[in-house]
Amino acid sequence: MEKTVNTKKKTKETVLNSRERRRNLVNCILAVIIAILFLFPIYWLVAMSFKSDAESFGKIVTYYPHNFTFDPWIQNFQDAEFLKSLKNSIVIALLSMVLSMTFGVPAAYGMGRYRVPGSKGFLLTFLVTQMLPASLMLTPMYLIFNKLHLLGTYLGPALAISSGSVPFIVVTLRPYFKSVPTALDDAARIDGCGVLRSFFKIMIPAIKTGIITVVVISFLNGWNDLAYSMTFNVKPEMRPLTANIYKFQSKWGTKWNCIMAYGTILVLPVILLFVFLQKYIVGGLTAGAVKE
Repeated sequence: MEKTVNTKKKTKETVLNSRERRRNLVNCILAVIIAILFLFPIYWLVAMSFKSDAESFGKIVTYYPHNFTFDPWIQNFQDAEFLKSLKNSIVIALLSMVLSMTFGVPAAYGMGRYRVPGSKGFLLTFLVTQMLPASLMLTPMYLIFNKLHLLGTYLGPALAISSGSVPFIVVTLRPYFKSVPTALDDAARIDGCGVLRSFFKIMIPAIKTGIITVVVISFLNGWNDLAYSMTFNVKPEMRPLTANIYKFQSKWGTKWNCIMAYGTILVLPVILLFVFLQKYIVGGLTAGAVKE
């Protein structure tokens, strides 16, 4: 009897294991298909950037460059306007990141470590501001920046971008600061640390994952911006990469390979940041999304 019972248990376990393997196999196949669908546009962008004019305009569609060439990339980097746009994008992205971190991290620290009257109202306001579209804010910001003489400067679009990044930083980092034990604060005070020294020496290293997450997201907000930079940078020579991609379109046609090389350069920092900092970004967003 015992042998038959054991045999039945083993057969059940075998059946369950085989079902689980089949389920895992199906899930893996679906994951691969979904990954291919999402990554194919990026592959097509990169592949087109290495095609010649004849191949990119040919009637027969080629899924990889038959005549591999760096000419579209060379044309971009030899263009003075492209280099100016690249510099503008870097300056605006870095400046907006610095402003966002300067205002957002201390605000998140204060709301996470201290009892602030009306903190729930502040958080609700932050969440509502994240829902507002950029087009809604353009007119009032334009009038304000015009009075402050910020039009045609890097500070104008950087301030506008950081106004949208600061709420995200506060909402994301507040749970981090709240989760740090108060015993660390007490130990720092006993050792003679003031509030600022404790903030930089104890708190910031303790929430390194969250800091990396908000730094990356706030930088990408500035790098990917189009609306604010187009509106507030009234001088064409101060516009970023996102605003000058149209220059490859003319009455004689569109240089698709140059546009694809331009687009690859534009998305390259985004891809590299997410590839190398993926574990921090995913972990930081997950930890910041926990409901208290």
